[in-house]
Amino acid sequence: MRFDIDETLAQMLSAIRDEVKGNWKMVKGNANTFLQTRKSRLELLASLRLANEIKEEFYLKRLKDEKKILESELHSIAIVSKSIAQKAANAAIDVLQDAVGKLIKL
Repeated sequence: MRFDIDETLAQMLSAIRDEVKGNWKMVKGNANTFLQTRKSRLELLASLRLANEIKEEFYLKRLKDEKKILESELHSIAIVSKSIAQKAANAAIDVLQDAVGKLIKL
């Protein structure tokens, strides 16, 4: 099994949608743009971790950075509360972390 960044990004977007619920129409464009612009970085982080070229601690710190950046991006949409932005960012990054974690266990 190999890591598919496009499938993972789709799942991350879905996780964001599930968290923002009724605000999805306002959030969709920003969230999709964010994920597409960060795609290369997220894919690089995942591939380095899967190849065991970076340690788990370093990987988790970088994911925390990505989560904060995504949360800030979602905050730029005035209608989304801080709580919703945090939950959406957490859910999206959790999807990426889970996808990589499953492959590492294989």
